[in-house]
Amino acid sequence: MSENATHHVVMLPWSAFGHLIPFFQLSIDIAKSGIHVSFISTPKNIQRLPKPPSDLSHLLHLVEIPFPSSLDSSHLSGGEATVDIPFDKIQYLKLAWDQMQNPVKEFVSKLQPNWIICDFHAHWAVEIAQELHVKLMYYSVYSASTIVFFGPPGRMRAPTSPEVLTSPREWVNFPSSVAFQRNEAIAFYQSSYIENVTGLRDIDRVASVIDGANALSFRSCYETEGEYLNLYQELIEKPVIPIGLLPPEMPERRLVDESWSKTFEWLDAQATKLVVFVGFGSECKLSKEQVFEIAYGLELSELPFLWTLRKPSWAIHDHDSLPLGFCERTSKRGKVCFGWAPQKEILAHKSIGGGGLCFILAGDL
Repeated sequence: MSENATHHVVMLPWSAFGHLIPFFQLSIDIAKSGIHVSFISTPKNIQRLPKPPSDLSHLLHLVEIPFPSSLDSSHLSGGEATVDIPFDKIQYLKLAWDQMQNPVKEFVSKLQPNWIICDFHAHWAVEIAQELHVKLMYYSVYSASTIVFFGPPGRMRAPTSPEVLTSPREWVNFPSSVAFQRNEAIAFYQSSYIENVTGLRDIDRVASVIDGANALSFRSCYETEGEYLNLYQELIEKPVIPIGLLPPEMPERRLVDESWSKTFEWLDAQATKLVVFVGFGSECKLSKEQVFEIAYGLELSELPFLWTLRKPSWAIHDHDSLPLGFCERTSKRGKVCFGWAPQKEILAHKSIGGGGLCFILAGDL
């Protein structure tokens, strides 16, 4: 403990809770080993994180750095995370983070940490690390198979059309079916391979971070992605460290109101591993057509289901989100719960499974 206590790590996650939470969980695990951790994000994001364990308060520091006052925040409407803003405005959140380079550099310069562990967005962390002689690690919340699909930085930048992304890659020297469907490739290409308001492509951000990092870590393990992890280390010739999935500790069931008590009573009455759980988390913003197609699919399946649904921006009231009469037609075998949902507790319930499989269509646990 005494030896590690002289070490310090700065965490620099992207402002999406699918990134903030894994970085926060990793911060806790690093602090448990006796290493000081400074977790940097904006005030609103810090305030929405879980409380760190009280016994780690002397080692884990949540550092609030606000966006610069000179920032044109008109596109963000006060939002500081992707959950707060429409999808087409997220590029402005990246622009805001690019303007955080100097405040972050000033903090790192005063702290003189041993490592910066950063996310894909902070391409400028490479310059900070090199100038201040601090080691840099890229922490990928994406699977190793995903990063291997894009290849090392040079190949990552190369695709010139969506079609290139629809086939397994030639550098994968073992059987792999990892590739995009054509519609997925088109959407991903438009969002990642075309320059946005920051003057950069997203793919250039992650390629720059990987290129400048001393090591890479993955939220993965050898048991599930051993071939991909070993291959990526060969491709980039840098240490590749699987840190495990870092699942959050399962708390005692905590219900926020009487409505969730009734929902768990309903789950208790269902058959084991038969209920289809549909959850899209807080990040996924579905169109009306997408929500209605999911509803029709659940209705036609004739399976019991629990659907946690946040009111989309295009709906006036909660029930405007669903096809007319859907809740009445499916009330005997399904429940739709609007707003926040205790996803971990739901997933742990014995009735969730859908015939032995757990159907989570999307989410950001």
